[in-house]
Amino acid sequence: MTQNLQNQQILLSKRPEGMPTEENFEFKNTAVLAPENGQVLVRTIYLSVDPYMRGRMSDAKSYAEPYKLNEMISGGIIGEVVQSRSDQLSVGDKVIGMLGWQHYNVIEASGVRKVDDTIAPLSSYLSVLGMTGLTAYFGLLDIGNPQEGETVVVSGAAGAVGMIVGQIAKIKGARVVGIAGSDNKTAFLEKELGFDKAVNYKTAGNINDSLKQACPNGVDVYFDNVGGEISDAVMSLLNDFARIPLCGAISSYNRTDGDIGPRIQPNLIKSRSLIKGFIIGDYSDRFDEGIQTLAKWVSEGNLKYEENIVEGFENVPQAFLGLFKGENLGKQLVKVNDEITNQE
Repeated sequence: MTQNLQNQQILLSKRPEGMPTEENFEFKNTAVLAPENGQVLVRTIYLSVDPYMRGRMSDAKSYAEPYKLNEMISGGIIGEVVQSRSDQLSVGDKVIGMLGWQHYNVIEASGVRKVDDTIAPLSSYLSVLGMTGLTAYFGLLDIGNPQEGETVVVSGAAGAVGMIVGQIAKIKGARVVGIAGSDNKTAFLEKELGFDKAVNYKTAGNINDSLKQACPNGVDVYFDNVGGEISDAVMSLLNDFARIPLCGAISSYNRTDGDIGPRIQPNLIKSRSLIKGFIIGDYSDRFDEGIQTLAKWVSEGNLKYEENIVEGFENVPQAFLGLFKGENLGKQLVKVNDEITNQE
């Protein structure tokens, strides 16, 4: 055990039925163990909360293993090495990895990757230069393949992935329409990020008519983050040989009554469209390519990103729940402000 360090973890106390609440989480105080040979002790600085975690809270079969009841939740974390018993990493190194929701993690040095905070802010490695940016990059370019002059529609456009998707589509010369849930968000997309049009689905009235007006030439690429009625409306506007990267379906994550809607197969057949689901792990051997390109666009001023940073480890559950209430503009992160009391 490491002296003078106090640890706290967040466990999944029970599986949610419908929308998660704070009752699904439990805080637990634990000892901080000393690293063994080949291991490092990492202090959490930034912690990522993401919609896909809702699926892991269920015990239903999915592409990611469910979290176990009464055990610690894990996700993307950036931290600082405060003790090292490995030749690969030194005290003071900043690292990123899939780690437990806790103040301190003991991990094999090979289980984390060093990041350079002199060339980009630390938090960006969990947003535009992390899984968020890479999801947008590969999903849009590999599956969507937008061409100059085509119309690209993005749902969840003010979210962490959606806003990057829209800007990459603009870089490729496409006309971009974003769908979001507030006037502040649609104004941000148009005025700050250069979207050609943004639709507030909450105030649009008939979403089908609003999207028809926003997409007079139909839809060539639809980057789907939400599913549900919004996606039903977009499907009716598909042009011939449209492409649909299927990234998420947040509208259904907390439903308990199933998710039944119009049948999309006739639209796909008539338009000869491609729809393909994907997860970012499919592209792990190309991450360096994506990070380098995204970093170049950021440095050139062609790619902006937003982060919604919540302060304090105690606020992790609230930050996660906020994802499903539309509270975040951009990437939702938690900054864990802890003093290092010992660096033996």
